[in-house]
Amino acid sequence: MKKGTYEDQIRIEELEVYAHHGVYPEENEKGQHFYVNATLYTNTRPAGLADDLSLSTNYGEVCQFITEFMQQHTFQLIETVAERTAYEVLQQFPLVQGLDLEIRKPEAPIPLPFGSVSVAIHREWHEAYIAVGSNMGDSREHIARALGQLKNSKNIRVEKVSELLETVPYGGVEQENFVNGMFEIRTLLTPEELLRELHKIEASEGRERKIHWGPRTLDLDIIFYDDLIYSSEDLVIPHVDMENRYFVLKPLSELAPNFRHPITHKTVAQMLAELPVDLTEGSEA
Repeated sequence: MKKGTYEDQIRIEELEVYAHHGVYPEENEKGQHFYVNATLYTNTRPAGLADDLSLSTNYGEVCQFITEFMQQHTFQLIETVAERTAYEVLQQFPLVQGLDLEIRKPEAPIPLPFGSVSVAIHREWHEAYIAVGSNMGDSREHIARALGQLKNSKNIRVEKVSELLETVPYGGVEQENFVNGMFEIRTLLTPEELLRELHKIEASEGRERKIHWGPRTLDLDIIFYDDLIYSSEDLVIPHVDMENRYFVLKPLSELAPNFRHPITHKTVAQMLAELPVDLTEGSEA
């Protein structure tokens, strides 16, 4: 979720829930009081202008949902209570784009004077663009199955899918032409979690990593993730050299021509227009 996209808030303070969570058996058996503070990030303007509850998130239903979820499940850690509750709220209420959630435990078994202990987290839906490519076997079938797996994931919502494009190989390795495309998704996964999910899908289609820039049954790459600038041993966002890759920019421009690169601040349309002619070879597949 890009910063500033959803600045409106619906706040729930000190929701009291009697539930059974804790490391010790007596906590699970007897139960105790928990208090929940939640801030729901959403767009309240449509509901506010129309005075129409159907255009907003019913905070009474959110309170009831949190209460029932916490009472119907038992976890040892309040970290888990917070994580699972936040996840379920974001799944259940589609207008909620992000969530601050605090689970407070004033009756924790601590043999010292204290007011309360709590865990506070922030979770949200993230916007990401996934480049897809294949040049082995039935490429379009590999891509179709990958799209199906993404659609079946509870952690991912596929928002848009580009047309497929046939392009010449990139990187100088002699091989068959590629079929390329782009997926726009929303996800609850972190970048590293999303990468692992994409690698699982690649593996399910027989992907083998033997030759750099070599042929492959399926390639899934994270191009953008919100406006994040990120690097680790396994992952770099925005994707390295994406501004020079026609097979990335062409389908991406179909979905998000005005998306700005968080480092260069150029739009996708600008980057595509600036490509040298010799890098713009391709046709609709």
